[in-house]
Amino acid sequence: MKDVAIQSYAKEIIHIESKAIENLENLIDKSFSDAVNAIYNSKGRVILTGIGKSAIIATKIVATLNSTGTPAVFMHAADAIHGDLGTILRDDIVICISKSGNTPEIKVLAPLIKNFKNTLIAITGNKDSFLGKQADFVLNSYVDKEACPNNLAPTTSTTAQLVLGDALAVCLLKLRGFSSDDFARFHPGGSLGKTLYLRVSDITSQNMKPQVSPETTTKDVIVEISKNMLGVTAVLENGKVVGIITDGDLRRMLSSTEDFTKLKAKDIMSKNPKTIKNSAMAIDALELLENNDITQLIAVNSGEYAGIVHLHNLVKEGII
Repeated sequence: MKDVAIQSYAKEIIHIESKAIENLENLIDKSFSDAVNAIYNSKGRVILTGIGKSAIIATKIVATLNSTGTPAVFMHAADAIHGDLGTILRDDIVICISKSGNTPEIKVLAPLIKNFKNTLIAITGNKDSFLGKQADFVLNSYVDKEACPNNLAPTTSTTAQLVLGDALAVCLLKLRGFSSDDFARFHPGGSLGKTLYLRVSDITSQNMKPQVSPETTTKDVIVEISKNMLGVTAVLENGKVVGIITDGDLRRMLSSTEDFTKLKAKDIMSKNPKTIKNSAMAIDALELLENNDITQLIAVNSGEYAGIVHLHNLVKEGII
């Protein structure tokens, strides 16, 4: 198959799935809002279950719920009827995912859940199926056809299930007033976590604090910058930051001055340097660096010099 044909076919598949997802808006009804409220008001967890590809979708929804403040557990439908029903506690709500709603495992499992008096929510493409009729609430994931040319492989249908799971999780997030700080507590690892919790103070506490006075000689300025390995030094007067000297400032000075031995820090420094509060988020420091096309920032704490944030620090921390 030629490249053009492959690309055309891929676009057709995306179009089929996107139209199905768009149609989900028309299927959101009171049953959806009732299901959200039932979970929100529940004292238990959310147990998600399914068979085949629906089970895989269930595990992803579990991950999304857990990361957004709704405790959730996955229970495979086949394992459930062979001993794992003990996973379900008295106050738990069970969400069962099945395109047809009529698979053998689901037909066995649904009545057992109802016998336990647990609330049962169905995500199914067939509201009139066995599962649909057993469920307390039905989230309709109906799709006209699969993206598979044989209309067999779960493609569009599993995408629809996933989108409904996302809608459920985010509605619950909104109800709980789940903030970025809450999200950070559940995502401490990786670059995503660091953008949510890493502060400027976490960086400055690990860096040297190069500093000179306005009267410091050029030679001593160069020594201070070299010694602290940040390519910069703050210029302090009476404990306050009055300027900054970078490697770039030194190069420009050397290229424009024949005799720099009489020059002092005050003659080289850039006045009114960009600063950031030591308590600010590291991601805010990155934005300030990028917006001003600079590589170093002076951090301050209540107006006092707190240290240096270098672009390389943010690269090392994985913020970039």
